[in-house]
Amino acid sequence: MSLQNWIEACADNDIEVEDVIRFDHGEGTYAIYRTDKGDYYATDGFCTHEQIHLSNGLVIGQIIECPKHNGKFDIPTGQAKRAPVCVDLRTYPVKIEDGKVWIQIGS
Repeated sequence: MSLQNWIEACADNDIEVEDVIRFDHGEGTYAIYRTDKGDYYATDGFCTHEQIHLSNGLVIGQIIECPKHNGKFDIPTGQAKRAPVCVDLRTYPVKIEDGKVWIQIGS
């Protein structure tokens, strides 16, 4: 495994199924998810509508709902799914290795 641009975010068991946690690195803030299928994903941490942190939101299946105005995003793609959000989230590659969640934040 090349660790170039890969950052260890957390242990894989730090995130429950259908949950999200906040991860800060450098000047960036990210949201790390575990969907209903147990898959892990990462996006920018703030809602594109009013910059509310998504780690306080609700994960339902593969959707994250913003806690402020209930806008929704597709977790795997970052696609905006319900108003008031209309700008997609940036997504980041994720891999699980040796019980750790790694995200690639700079390529």
